Amino acid sequence: MSSRTAARSKARAAARLAATQALYQHEMEGTPVPRLLHEFHQHRLGATIEDAEYAEADVAFFDDIVTGATARSAEIDAAIRQKLASGWTLERLDKSMRAILRAGTYELLARVDVPVATVISEYVDVAHAFFEKRETGFVNGLLDGIAKDVRPAS
Repeated sequence: MSSRTAARSKARAAARLAATQALYQHEMEGTPVPRLLHEFHQHRLGATIEDAEYAEADVAFFDDIVTGATARSAEIDAAIRQKLASGWTLERLDKSMRAILRAGTYELLARVDVPVATVISEYVDVAHAFFEKRETGFVNGLLDGIAKDVRPAS
């Protein structure tokens, strides 16, 4: 992998993590998307907060995930619900888990330029930031199931 490709990959990984955080905040606080994007652009992406340095993120990619996932939320939530085990509801999932699944499902639906395996492994990595192994396996399985429905040729 060239250093330019590696930098782009790292910037996209940072964008995915930030998008998951933004979607979580949107659900928790109902922050309007334009204000949410502005706040992340100004204060989070590539910033240092409480000694934690946020990696430079691919801002356009971040914006696309956040705006796309919120704009297509009904379609995304329906795709997730369809893959949940009997007796489980989307509302029963942890809010950060919902944010991860929504961002990942959006990418599977809308970003055909990103390979399925990349989307799944990247969101499993995001899940590692919040959860234990069992939950990361859940993310892997659920996104894989959605990918089989929305990108059957992949």
